[in-house]
Amino acid sequence: MPAYRTVAIVGVGLIGGSIGLALRQRKLAARVVGVGRRQTSLDKALACGAIDHGTTDFEAGLDEAEVVIVATPVASVADDVCRATAAAAEGAFVTDVGSIKGAICSAVESSSTAVGDRFVGSHPLAGDHRSGPEHARADLLEDKVVVVTPTSQTPDKTLDRVVEFWEALGARVQRMSPEQHDRALATTSHLPHLVASALAAGTPEEWLPLAATGWADTTRVAAADPELWGSIFAQNRQAVSASLAGLIDQLTQMQTALHEENWTQIHETLQQAKRIRDALGN
Repeated sequence: MPAYRTVAIVGVGLIGGSIGLALRQRKLAARVVGVGRRQTSLDKALACGAIDHGTTDFEAGLDEAEVVIVATPVASVADDVCRATAAAAEGAFVTDVGSIKGAICSAVESSSTAVGDRFVGSHPLAGDHRSGPEHARADLLEDKVVVVTPTSQTPDKTLDRVVEFWEALGARVQRMSPEQHDRALATTSHLPHLVASALAAGTPEEWLPLAATGWADTTRVAAADPELWGSIFAQNRQAVSASLAGLIDQLTQMQTALHEENWTQIHETLQQAKRIRDALGN
């Protein structure tokens, strides 16, 4: 028997589509409904098998859902979560996949106590620089970390159900507060994208024939959706700015070492960088 009768995914792009594929491949849901603004996107999700049914009618798409995953752009997540909790079936829970948690969780909880009781924020640390359901993969979340961000208002039952959902998709769940999440992701996710974009933007196009693997690997994420990432930077600007200040300090030290021909300091920095990067294990 499937674990869920109906799961609704609001926003069936790369992440939403991958969740849908995983639910169907693992036979966890009898029915996966995709909810979107454009029928063309829903048709793509249907074509790749990410959903069983697609609709542009938000309320109708959620009226039988036991689980609602909001996978829309971060700027609209809070509003979509509030709409989802009002439209979903009684007893349903709602979570999201946004890469910012503080602003989203705060906005949701300030809107209504009932909304907060049914919602727990989530952030799957998985993705691709490409977008759209046509790039979705059923194994995208397997053995990947999903950060779940309960607050003081989160009921234990709701938290347990959200954790169970992600673990059923093969993910490893880590719990932390929304504020802790945003500080950590500013350094491990948002700052790398900012740096990759700065490097790509600062490279003269006439030098691209000389750009080898190092440049391509370092700038890969800069190919992602600029509108999406602009919104992420805006919503997590304080934490990203603090992380950027730390990086600037590190770069300034390296610049000084190069100017002063302090090769010992350069070597020590390179050794520390290799040790930390090797510790990641992939």
